[in-house]
Parts: sequence; structure tokens; C-alpha cells
Amino acid sequence: MTTARTPVAVVTGASSGIGAATARQLAAAGFHVVLTARRKERIEALAAEITAEGHQATAHPLDVTDRPAVDSFAASLDRCDVLVNNAGGALGADPVATGDPADWRRMYEVNVIGTLNLTQALLPALTASGDGTVVVLSSTAGLATYEGGGGYVAAKHGAHILAETLRLEIVGTPVRVIEIAPGMVRTEEFATTRFRGDTEKAAKVYAGVAEPLTADDVADTITWAVTRPSHVNIDLLVVRPRAQASNSKVHRELR
Repeated sequence: MTTARTPVAVVTGASSGIGAATARQLAAAGFHVVLTARRKERIEALAAEITAEGHQATAHPLDVTDRPAVDSFAASLDRCDVLVNNAGGALGADPVATGDPADWRRMYEVNVIGTLNLTQALLPALTASGDGTVVVLSSTAGLATYEGGGGYVAAKHGAHILAETLRLEIVGTPVRVIEIAPGMVRTEEFATTRFRGDTEKAAKVYAGVAEPLTADDVADTITWAVTRPSHVNIDLLVVRPRAQASNSKVHRELR
């Protein structure tokens, strides 16, 4: 059970990948983690795993694009010290000329509006904590574009600008705004979801790359940034694998 002194960290998109890894690491760092995602069974299993290891976790099924549900969730919390806006993802890799507007709309809704919903709903509690932190998981796609990435790039640019603008607007309050922008990360679902279950296409994303980042690598970065002294704000941290120099320049060892 959360005590009055146990800091609470809300992690969205915690059912897999970076979100799940971040929840594990923040729990180990002493936070009571509140896991949110649409897949109820997954976050409940993760909460049970974290609790069995002697840490604190609670699962709360949530669709970040459902504003009434987000507001209800926020009202149910006694406190919130950290919000990790991790929920997001990519759909398709078509050029602008033939991209599906529905894919673009869905990516914007999850990556930008979902982040906006949670941030707005929890900002009062984060401020009331006296030492709050908002983390926005953007992407290097939010800083530079690449062919076939138009919709995802546009959404992650939106997330980047949200973080940058929020930091300007709430300066002077006891809330930090941290943006973590990962490059190539190999997780169990990201590329497969992007290509709608086509595992062959998904595998080509990482072909020949010796060591893409892992979910744990990114979670380690998030946990490090969140646990800096209160006066230290990691405005923007870009993290890539050594083999990746830019979104379009990747060293591949192909045979």
C-alpha cells in the first residue's frame, strides 16, 4: 500500500516494451508505479510481478485518448509525483502521397492528444506534490524526418513541441518537464505493430544492426532523468544505439 511518503509514478502504455521496462525500474527505484494501458490482463500481470518482487504497483486499464476515462482515472489518485507519457506508436510506412489519413489521425490521437490528456488531467496533482515531473517519450522522429515516416514524424514533432511549450508555460512551478527521444529501439511489438503483424517487414528494420537499443536501455535513461535532484531538469535527452548516426544513417553488417 502507498504511504504518505511513497512517491507515485504513473506510466502510460505500460503493457509492453519501454513502458513495462520503465515501470519495473521505477518500482525498483522506490516509486509506487501505477500502470495504465488498454490491455488489462497484461498490466495486471506486470503489477503482480512487481509486487511479488517486494515493490509497489497498481494496474489501471486506460485508453489515453478517452478524455472522460482519463479524468476519472486522475480523480481516483491520492497523489502523483511523476507522469511518464509513454503511450504511442507508429502505423504504416507509406509515403505522404499514399499514406492513409486514418493512420495519421490515430498516431496523432495517441502520441499527442493522449499525452495532452494525461498531462492536463494530472498537472494539478503534480504541482500539488511540490516536486512533480512530466516525462514525454518522443522520438528522434520528433527532431528530424525520414522517407516513409511522415505521419509518425508529424505526431512525434507534436509531442516534442508539447513538451517544449509546456516547459515554457509552467516555469516557476515545482514541476519539471523532461523529454526523452530514443532512436532505434528493438522491442517485441513496435515494428510489428507498425507493419500490422508482418514480421518479415518488421525484421528488416533491424537487419544487420548489431545492437539496437533495448526497452531496458530507454527505461534506464528515463529512471536516471527522473531521479536527478529536484533542481536538475533534463530538458531533452536523445539516445541512440552506437550504430545509428541519424534517422537515415545506420551502420548495417549485411552478408
